[in-house]
Amino acid sequence: MMSTPRPLVLALGLGLLALVSAADADAQKKKSKAPAVSAQCSDFYAQANAGWLKANPLPAGAGAVSALGQLSELALQQQRQLLDAAMASPQNDVQARLGDFWASGLDEAAVEADGSRPIATLLSRIDAIKKAKDVPATIAALHQVGIPVAFNFAPDVDLKALDRHIGYFMQGGMGLPDPAFYTRNDADTQAVMARYRAYVGQILALTGTPKERVDADTAAVIAIETALAGKSQSLTDLNNPFGNYAPVSVADASKRYRNLQLGQFLAAQGVKDDLVSMSNPALFAELDAMIGRIKPEQWRAYLRWRVGDAMAPYLSRGFRDASFGFRGQVLEGRVAQAPRWQQVLDAVNTAAGPMLGREYAARYLDPDERRQAGEIADEVRQALIAAVERDGWLGADAKAEARAKLKALKIEVGTPRRDLDYTVQPMGRGSFGGNMLIASTWRHREEMKRIGKGNADRRWDVLPQQPALAYDIAQNRLIATAAVLQPPVFDTARKDTLYGAYGALVGTQLNRAIDARGSRVDARGELRDWWSQADRDAWTRLGDRVAAQYASQEYPGLKGTRVDGTLVRDVALADQAGLELAADAYARANPQANQASKQAFFEAWSRLWAQQVAQNAATERQKTDIHAPGPLRSNVPLGNLPAFADAFGCKAGQPMQRAEADQVRIWR
Repeated sequence: MMSTPRPLVLALGLGLLALVSAADADAQKKKSKAPAVSAQCSDFYAQANAGWLKANPLPAGAGAVSALGQLSELALQQQRQLLDAAMASPQNDVQARLGDFWASGLDEAAVEADGSRPIATLLSRIDAIKKAKDVPATIAALHQVGIPVAFNFAPDVDLKALDRHIGYFMQGGMGLPDPAFYTRNDADTQAVMARYRAYVGQILALTGTPKERVDADTAAVIAIETALAGKSQSLTDLNNPFGNYAPVSVADASKRYRNLQLGQFLAAQGVKDDLVSMSNPALFAELDAMIGRIKPEQWRAYLRWRVGDAMAPYLSRGFRDASFGFRGQVLEGRVAQAPRWQQVLDAVNTAAGPMLGREYAARYLDPDERRQAGEIADEVRQALIAAVERDGWLGADAKAEARAKLKALKIEVGTPRRDLDYTVQPMGRGSFGGNMLIASTWRHREEMKRIGKGNADRRWDVLPQQPALAYDIAQNRLIATAAVLQPPVFDTARKDTLYGAYGALVGTQLNRAIDARGSRVDARGELRDWWSQADRDAWTRLGDRVAAQYASQEYPGLKGTRVDGTLVRDVALADQAGLELAADAYARANPQANQASKQAFFEAWSRLWAQQVAQNAATERQKTDIHAPGPLRSNVPLGNLPAFADAFGCKAGQPMQRAEADQVRIWR
């Protein structure tokens, strides 16, 4: 519910979701052949993380535990503490609303007594549909409260003017995540469809559909969703940002699809722009025809189902259990529902995430740390600009564009630069589902305000309370959230480690501004490939060499299985670049650093990737994870850095230091 997927995949690449595992097997093999090699020069990851690995055994039944995962858990607990305080003693209007929202969700007895009452007004609106012309207005009203039905509509960047957002009309309105579910005939799909039909019937019954109508209404729902699926794009096509960009004037779209009443729809959302994107005209032509072709009672069944399904996690136990039984167990493979507090926190973040982010930053973001984080990020940016100047693999034209883009790049730390309007209807503690709709209506309103000129940077696509470092390619900005400025990423108690952890992660993201993907957007924010073929070929060669380094390694915990170098290649390139840039920035900022401080820089990098992973999880990650396992994310790039060898006295040919001819150099 409440969160329409962004239609484009341009915007963000989050950089802190990598998970790691056990020690580097190849390094252990070499260790036996090289007498008198120090532990740091044999397997630095194992040495740097020995204490963490001993203190954090893998819990029974868990797939993995990691240092960065612990940071995410810490952020969740901080949010919980903030909401507890807001519930007990709010200090401002936003806290009062959050505290009421939180309290209403934790009061399970009240949620149970509330039953389906929170959606009663919406169901009454749906039941009032008597004629075809009533359907579009009801669709618009449901979108207003954050329940997208029939299709999705969301803001995203205008690919011809990245400084603005336009509204994207996209496929949606189906209860299953892939349109192919509705058309495939294999046994597995048919089994899922049988469970899905049963779930639709459960929700319809819970919303008050008479028993004798449940089967017919379920059939109507499946028929409508199947019709939508028949005109929808495949998930592969949907993930092509350029294929989804098809600007048309609002006037033309309104004339072409008169039954859908798109002009009135946009007015109801508060959108006044004169341009929208509509990449699948066949789908909207079908929807336009369906308005008149499908009987009002069938539309009522479909819309009741969509409201019940969207709101099920926030209503009484019957709704929640039905939703989890299908979405949690069948689609996601989960065994048990999360604890109640976590379910409520997820709901708060879904509907009121920016509100919580505002208060999270006020409580947990230290102004001096924010300033310091911005300064270090800028130092790493300057190191990259200097590296571009001296680099030998980029051509002159590409160097000029890279410099211009990096100088124009914005650094935003903690929270977005531009705040939102926090005028929200009072909530109270009486109805969790009602509060969900109030908050969701507010968030949808603020989303719609992104549409139009000058609004593209109104907010981030990640919340301040979520640990993340990211490069936003559309807005050419680096984002460091409030929650990420904590150990192991940002540890002010050990200031000599800030560059090795936070600075290196900043470097991985800044590199994305001018790498193969970043090279498709220029310094003016226009879509233009500013690399020559020679530049692209040089980058490909670097990537091939990095991929080969990883492919030569045995996957930790999986005897006889190698890392898929092609799969981890892009992240590995970013890791290597980021570590090089951070080392350069650190050396410039600390020219008199002693040996212990230099060693702490590299220890901070390695400690980011501390992790324990179960064998079954490692087997799955080896096939699908674009991040290399932690021991290798630590050790492989370090083996390319002479500065690491200098800090620990490692010799060429030892496991942690490659011969100079074998080292990959990106920006050093």
